[in-house]
Amino acid sequence: MNLEAKITSHFISSIQVKEKSQAALVDPIREAIGLMTKSLESKHKIMACGNGGSAADAQHFSAELLNRFERERSPLAAIALTTDSSTLTSIGNDYDFNDIFSKQVLGLGKPGDVLLAISTSGNSQNVIEAINAAHELNINVVALTGKGGGRITQILKANDVHVCVPSEQTARIQEVHLLCLHCLCDGIDSIILGDE
Repeated sequence: MNLEAKITSHFISSIQVKEKSQAALVDPIREAIGLMTKSLESKHKIMACGNGGSAADAQHFSAELLNRFERERSPLAAIALTTDSSTLTSIGNDYDFNDIFSKQVLGLGKPGDVLLAISTSGNSQNVIEAINAAHELNINVVALTGKGGGRITQILKANDVHVCVPSEQTARIQEVHLLCLHCLCDGIDSIILGDE
């Protein structure tokens, strides 16, 4: 096994997907920045959800808004729906794992908020249910997906934003999702604080 070649191939593959993504995702990321900034400036919040690596991304994004990204500023209202183990396990136990995010959206969400829904496949049922709950409350959605967007593509509304990474490989999609989240954080800060 040639580990050096294997490692190099990961870097090359990541670069190629990022180049394709740069061409495809600038406009939807810009739209998402506008949607999120408008919500935050109106004293609303962003709720984020996802499973596995996408749960970690939801938490990462929430932390960057609540604390800071690269510049000092006041905290921005964001919550990761992936972190409260008592809530997640009680909903999963009493109802269904597919309800773990939607019940939180219904309980915490208000019109004017934004739901950041992350699913590499676009087929995560609990993320789909969270999107449906958001729509029930007239909450706009920013969906981060890959693999063509899966079933999420079919349920997004005209005012939602779809950031779909042009890749079929989960690792590459997750790498680009992280870059997209950093673009969102930087864009939000640039509008709120002004360009440096």
